[in-house]
Amino acid sequence: MVINMNNAVEVENLRKVYEMHKRNGFFRRTKAEVVSVDNVNFSVPEGQALAFVGPNGAGKSTTIRMLTGILTPSAGYARVLGYVPWKERSHMAYHIGAVFGQRSQLWYHLPASDTFDLLAKIYNLDKVEYRKRRDELVDRFRLGPLLDVPVRKLSLGQRMRAEVAASLLHKPRLLLLDEPTIGLDIHAKQQLRELVSEWNRKEGLTVFLTSHDTGDIENVAERVIIINHGRLVLDDSVENLRRQYEGLSLEEALSHIYGLEVESEETEDVPELQAVG
Repeated sequence: MVINMNNAVEVENLRKVYEMHKRNGFFRRTKAEVVSVDNVNFSVPEGQALAFVGPNGAGKSTTIRMLTGILTPSAGYARVLGYVPWKERSHMAYHIGAVFGQRSQLWYHLPASDTFDLLAKIYNLDKVEYRKRRDELVDRFRLGPLLDVPVRKLSLGQRMRAEVAASLLHKPRLLLLDEPTIGLDIHAKQQLRELVSEWNRKEGLTVFLTSHDTGDIENVAERVIIINHGRLVLDDSVENLRRQYEGLSLEEALSHIYGLEVESEETEDVPELQAVG
């Protein structure tokens, strides 16, 4: 694979196969393979905001887990900020941030300020630089009155603002967002989208977003990749999709493409089912 140093993410023939064991009779078990990600290829230039979308079980979450080094692929190759994720995860962690809508990095019973201080030690941040960065994020994310409130007492919208701020403390070059607006009301969603977009423009932050909500895609991403049954079925800019499906909303356009199910602002947020992918 030819490495392009201007790309934050490079993926070539990435594949993940799970083995499933089923009981066949009382004594026998049969083995079957389930392909979750099937020879996927794409790259993400530094500073780009990408929406990586698809129906439940399409392979989105498995792909993200391989890109963050949680899973090792069955075959293929990937580099994230120059690192092979499943081999150099600890080194890569200093350069990426991650926010998962259903899992928190904040200590539930402690105020967010304590988690911020702990993260500063984990990332070996200079005290002066850390305080400057923390104060900047607290101000922009409007967290001042919330810093000393136990996380368990924050609303979901407040917690998600604190989650994103925490992920940006160490000035990552890549931010991975997996369903970050699940359960948020319309106002809280828009606040979070504006903040992520601002940091994308302000610091050249690369954003890798998965979401079922077209509002996230329209307001944050400039490019969309659709994955279905483990394979990439579309890779295009949001602007090109709008032109190609002129007269349709982005929700309608994405629904038209391979019957992809997405959500509009008016629909109820439903967490993604984690089946195979």
